[in-house]
Amino acid sequence: MRPIDAVFVSYKKLLTRSARMLALARKEEWAQLAEEESAYRKEIEALKELETPETQTSDSVRRKAELLERLLIQDAETRRCVEKHRAELGELMDDSRRRRDLSRAYQAADIGGVSSNQGRQ
Repeated sequence: MRPIDAVFVSYKKLLTRSARMLALARKEEWAQLAEEESAYRKEIEALKELETPETQTSDSVRRKAELLERLLIQDAETRRCVEKHRAELGELMDDSRRRRDLSRAYQAADIGGVSSNQGRQ
């Protein structure tokens, strides 16, 4: 296989993996998304090794730009899903923190109330 062909095979693998990542984000399958992202990063590292000056022709640069544009569109949508999930988790954590603080405040009030009542008897 020619080096330029290997580069495009790698870009197409990235595009397929990116589409899987987007589908997983839409389905809110976060653990699988993390695994897929790890494999995606490895594919990027492999692609870096394939890129050489001979794969930088004007036609190949144009074709790569088209593939990169598609990758960036998918990445942006995946990122929106992840950011939405992150915001939801943040809200849950804040709510949990407020409940814990409120519970501690009531416990402290109950303990204070019991000990002051016992002192009066």
